[in-house]
Amino acid sequence: MNNMPLVSVCVQTYNQADYIKQCLDGILMQQTNFPFEIILGEDQSTDGTRKICIAYAEKHSNIKLSLRSRDDVIHINGRATGRHNFTENLKACQGRYIALCEGDDYWTDPLKLQKQVDILEKHDDINICFNRANTLKAEQLELHPIPEEVDLKGFKYIELLQHYNFITTASVVLRKPEGFTIPNWFYKIPFGDMGLYKLASGSGLIHCIEDTMSVYRVHDRGIYSGISEIKAQQNYLSFYKIIRASLNSEERKVVDKKRLKVVRKISKLKFKKSPLKSKAYYIYHRLKLVINL
Repeated sequence: MNNMPLVSVCVQTYNQADYIKQCLDGILMQQTNFPFEIILGEDQSTDGTRKICIAYAEKHSNIKLSLRSRDDVIHINGRATGRHNFTENLKACQGRYIALCEGDDYWTDPLKLQKQVDILEKHDDINICFNRANTLKAEQLELHPIPEEVDLKGFKYIELLQHYNFITTASVVLRKPEGFTIPNWFYKIPFGDMGLYKLASGSGLIHCIEDTMSVYRVHDRGIYSGISEIKAQQNYLSFYKIIRASLNSEERKVVDKKRLKVVRKISKLKFKKSPLKSKAYYIYHRLKLVINL
């Protein structure tokens, strides 16, 4: 009998003792007609998360636990990230499909994996399948918004660039690309999920199941919580610069326009009280962008 997992569920966690049980329980409750593994990366937490993960791995044979070290943490734009933990988890995935769920998010439908895999198995032109999700903030659940003009039955990666990343990470199941490897730029890009969606989507479609089956938790311990608006915009600028080389010509046109808009925002934020300085900053950095395209 072939016990190789069809799906690898990729879970990264760090200092999430209050949340990791709910995350793992939501995955373990999945009812499927195929085997799946849970690739759990624990990033040397200091709040008891590691102890919880070890206990779960000892009890459940399909949990493959890796205990990471903070010595290996990758810094992106001056901030410590979970990128090393994430990439090592991705490398360990044996399944044909990879599902994502950060340690502070959770699944609510026991048929989530089955529904998404059924679609991916049936439709070769769909490379990413995600579901509608709730956002949990201040103990209140609210449906995560998606632009009305997006065709949920099938759209291309370019629409994420045109709008924003409206896909919540815990809602995603993707088809692992043939010969999947992690490029060097992935270790530097600010938004790893958007980088992964580009690698996985290829020339295929992204499909949304309209069932609400997961929860994205917003709290003040998230990796990008608490950063200034200028820093946030600089992260977008860095993302567009790094991802550009991997985009097709139409996607590059979108990104080039986005970069100019971000530079405009940064100029206004930097020089709120000096329109002349703001304008000079924008013109200078716009010229730099155009020259370097």
